[in-house]
Amino acid sequence: MNRDQLAAMIDHTLLKPEATAAQVADFVAQAKDLGVKAVCVSPNQLPLVDPGNLTVATVCGFPSGAHATGVKALEARTAVENGAAEVDMVVNLAWVMAGDYERAGDEIAAVKAACGDALLKVIIESAVLSDEQIIAMCRQARRVGADFVKTSTGFHPAGGASVHAVELMSHTVGETLGVKASGGIRTLAAAKQMVAAGATRLGLSGSAAILSEFTDSTAAH
Repeated sequence: MNRDQLAAMIDHTLLKPEATAAQVADFVAQAKDLGVKAVCVSPNQLPLVDPGNLTVATVCGFPSGAHATGVKALEARTAVENGAAEVDMVVNLAWVMAGDYERAGDEIAAVKAACGDALLKVIIESAVLSDEQIIAMCRQARRVGADFVKTSTGFHPAGGASVHAVELMSHTVGETLGVKASGGIRTLAAAKQMVAAGATRLGLSGSAAILSEFTDSTAAH
């Protein structure tokens, strides 16, 4: 995998709640320079002034997932109206932990309907879940027509993406859905591990540093 191939898999992500409009504008400009796939920002930053050719992504029910279903659906619909082409929603973890998988899946379906033509990525917060729960939620996401399953918000104290979770998610959804690894991926080696495990998209806040490792590696030789 070369630098451009990896860049084309990256959602360049800025979700700090204190991020200002000026900081977001600088971040979008950086994303353009890096040649990444998408920029992912909080919904209050939409619409972006000049995203150029970048895919615009945002989050929904973030970061807890503990919002009412109608609120999540409205948030997703509003984000799409404001220019989002992709929406990353957090599942209702209380329902998942209780084994109420179908109810959690039905909520995903409601948000998917609200997204219209926009892609929906389903954040399952894999570090919190057992293998059984990960598999169950991947199956629910596939059942209701989501486009991706995603490991993590990056905000949960349990942690972010793991190779094991990505492998399990990839095996469960097959080629039907994409798999986004996100949370705690801070080096080129870690990014490559996630791709090798089956990730088709990477959520990174430190994209510039990771992509610069290609140049640094070349210079070292």
